[in-house]
This record gives sequence, structure tokens and C-alpha cells, in this order.
Amino acid sequence: MSHARTGVVQTPHGDLATPFFMPIATRGVVKTLSSFDIERLGSPILLSNTYHLWLRPGLEVLNTFGGLHRFMDWSGAILTDSGGFQVFSLEGLRKLTEDGVEFQSHIDGAHLTLTPELCMEIQRTIGSDICMVLDVCTKLPARDAELEEALELTTRWAQRSKEAFEKTREGSVNPGAKLFGIVQGGTTIALRKRSAQELVDIGFDGYAIGGLSVGEPFEEACAVLDALHDILPKDKPRYFMGGAQPHEIVAYVQRGIDMFDCVLPTRNARHGQLYRFVHNDLTKPDFYEQIQITNEKWKCSDEKILPLSKGELEGVGAELSRYSLGYLRHLFTVNETLAQRLATMNNVRFYLELMEKIRQAITAGRL
Repeated sequence: MSHARTGVVQTPHGDLATPFFMPIATRGVVKTLSSFDIERLGSPILLSNTYHLWLRPGLEVLNTFGGLHRFMDWSGAILTDSGGFQVFSLEGLRKLTEDGVEFQSHIDGAHLTLTPELCMEIQRTIGSDICMVLDVCTKLPARDAELEEALELTTRWAQRSKEAFEKTREGSVNPGAKLFGIVQGGTTIALRKRSAQELVDIGFDGYAIGGLSVGEPFEEACAVLDALHDILPKDKPRYFMGGAQPHEIVAYVQRGIDMFDCVLPTRNARHGQLYRFVHNDLTKPDFYEQIQITNEKWKCSDEKILPLSKGELEGVGAELSRYSLGYLRHLFTVNETLAQRLATMNNVRFYLELMEKIRQAITAGRL
């Protein structure tokens, strides 16, 4: 049985039709693209990162500009990850305490401490439309005892995050921002259910499923979502953090997920991997393909990067339709920056169009 659904998430910088995808703008920029490019692509929201923006450009600069929206000239919504995953990736350079997480900066080795309260302060300074609580992301596979310890600390930090979030609402640059809790517990179903219920008891504007897309089997991620379906409030958005491939997104939407982010479209683009639709039946996992543009087979191809849509005389689609796959391969071969820009535009457009197709399929009862 499909639990796919459509809806709207309201933010101070616009309404977001669900399900939707958030291009990754970790440091306040989608790699190789400008804010103008993203506007032309039609994304209403970007995802940036608390940890990275805290280190650079820093709170002084963000305060001077009145937040990230003005700093990067972006009028759409912004969601900021709390930085928990980034700190998680600094294994060997970090230490968890009740107060927060102590770590060394990956930039200059400075010793820093990120607490739930500081995490909220940073996101308030950024002016995020959707803020995330500070959580503990655990490497998988992990013992249940380790997962339980991380879960309990995540819940305590979530409570502190909410209290700090409410206290800083007055006078913030974006007082209408929302706060999401993050469900942890690895792939242990009982722990996932416990984490979700504890967060629901605290009460948040939305609920994210964290700690997946870290190498676990796809089937186990699906099992976690199935287990959480009846616990998470039906009237609150559900956000799958950090995933995934297009056919996996479809499967997660069928399990009630409303929001996605993923580095794959931009990261793969920079390595010459392009996403393309094959057919429109999203229930079949072969509805898309990935091509490696640097392969010899594309050397003399005059096929356009993207066929020009009827009536599309300007915008990203028109730009991509000007260039052949053979030319794009040449750009990659000679290490021209334009290659990465065009490939990134293609892949971000693909993911955004995928979400539009998903919304249409749900509305038509085909998903």
C-alpha cells in the first residue's frame, strides 16, 4: 500500500509543494551555480549547513548582512542542517559530552564546542526558514547499546534545542522559522520507534529521519520508514536526510516522505555523470539512466544535453539544449569549468523535474 502524499510546507520565504527536493548549498552556494541559476531552475528551497557557515564566513559576517538570504542574494527558503552529521564525519577529532560536541576545526585545528543552544543561535543568525536540532549521528553498523546511548543524548539535545529556539524567536531575522526534530536509532526498529515517540512528545514542526544513507542496505532504510509511519504525526512534514538515488526517492515517497536532499546530482555532475529520463513510469526503477559523459562513445555525439522543450525559448532548458554531448565531453576532457556547470545544471534540473513528476503521479493516483 502506497502512503505517497502531496501537501504544502509554509515558510516565511514561500510555500513549498511536497514532495520536494533541496539542492545542496553547503557553504551558501550550489557548487558551480549562482543564485540566479537556481532561480531559473525553479527550486524554491536550498539546503545549507550550520557547521560550515559557522566556521566560514562566520557569525560576524552573517550578522553584518542580516542573514544568509541577503548574503547570497537568495529570495527562496533555506533549510540548515544542524552540523551533527559533519561533526560525525570528524571521527577522531571530536568528543561527545552531555553539554555538546567538542571537536577540532577541519580548517585550522581550533578547538570548538557546538552545543544545542549555540546550534540554534547560529541558525537564527543564518536566518534559516527550517532549522534542525543538534543530534548524534552514529556510524553503521553499530551495537544497540551504542545506538541507544546516542538516541538518549539526541532526545535531551532536542529538548534543549527547542527551548533555545523558542527563547531566540523574539528579535531574530526570521521569527517565523520552523524547527524539526531528528529521529535516530540506526536500523534497529525498536530504537527508531522510541526515538520518534520521544520527539513527538516534545513536539516539533516537522520530523526528519537521520542516520540513514550511511551505507545501510536500501531494504533496511525502507523498513525503518515503514515502522515510523504510524508514529509520526500525519499533519507534519517528514524529511529523509541525505538520500538518495532517483528510484529510492520514489520508494521513500511511497512510504510517506515529503522532503529530500542529496549530494548525488551535484557531486556526480562534477565527475561527468549525467542523469536522464528513459520513460515516465516511476513505478519501474529503470525510468532513468546515468551516463558517463567522459566515455569514448560520446566523443562525436551531436545529441543535445537536453532536448529543447516546446515553447522553452529561455532559461536553463534552452541553455542546455544549445550544446551537444560531444561538446560537453570535450569540455570535461580539457578540464574546462563550464563542463561542471552544465552537468550540474542538468542533474539539478533532473531531480527537480523528478519531484514534479512524482507530485503529478500522486495526484493522478499512479504512485
